[in-house]
Amino acid sequence: MDLNTIEAIIPVRDRAALAAAHTGAGTTSVLAGGTWLFSCEQPHLRTLVDLTTLEWQPWTVSAAGLRLAATCPVAEVAAVPARPGWSAHPLLRQCVRALLASFKVRAVATVGGNVCTALPAGAMTSLAVALDGVVELWGADGSTRHLPVAEFVVGDGRTALRPGEVLRAVDLPERALRGRTAFRRTSLQRLGRSASLVTARRDADGTFTLAVTAATPRPVVLRYPAAPSTARAVQDVRTAVAEGPGWFSDVHGDPDWRRAVTLRSVAGVVAELGELGELEELAEPAEPGGAS
Repeated sequence: MDLNTIEAIIPVRDRAALAAAHTGAGTTSVLAGGTWLFSCEQPHLRTLVDLTTLEWQPWTVSAAGLRLAATCPVAEVAAVPARPGWSAHPLLRQCVRALLASFKVRAVATVGGNVCTALPAGAMTSLAVALDGVVELWGADGSTRHLPVAEFVVGDGRTALRPGEVLRAVDLPERALRGRTAFRRTSLQRLGRSASLVTARRDADGTFTLAVTAATPRPVVLRYPAAPSTARAVQDVRTAVAEGPGWFSDVHGDPDWRRAVTLRSVAGVVAELGELGELEELAEPAEPGGAS
């Protein structure tokens, strides 16, 4: 879609120029892939600040882990090569494939754009919360702050971005990349938008992390010192998920259905990483606030 209200596109080549151009004013927006920006009318915008001219490396690996630049195309996340010990590496491709988009869109859409759009079904949000991702945010005043992605996305289309801030990168720690992971995705159609996406991770020290996205308006992350090892423990995890922030509703799934498929997926990923085998039928968790 043409944005016929745009009067200027400003290429920036360093942080100072970025701070000067992007003040957080309601008439200015940053531009990276632009797949969402150009998909709908933006009558309030007058200026676009082009982040691609900063020429950030799409991704870098260090002893700390994997850094995904905000401008990294989503398709390149799936192409990051495995490193020794990265048991969680398959999750990169799984989450990229969870994005409802053609290969052409994945080649242009960016990690930062997907996270900042804050859609419940944001595939890069799902990846980041599954692997304890942290965003690096650059302020217009030269400040830098870091925030877990699970806290950065606060609701449907809402983030913790402050006026004038720009997302610089998402950092995935080495510790999380070495964990074993499990993945369950559900949608109404085989190639439809994610209606529920559940991941679990078991770290080398036994710590167990469960994350739910797509089915809820914001990410739900639960942590345990060890993977649940009994059917009762799995039931407790499902109950904790059911008592979360509520269930999202749109044309891709009703709340009751999302709840049901999510709790089934929760049992599946917990059983997989907890090596519980086939679980007996679990009772339905009570509604939040109700008796179990």
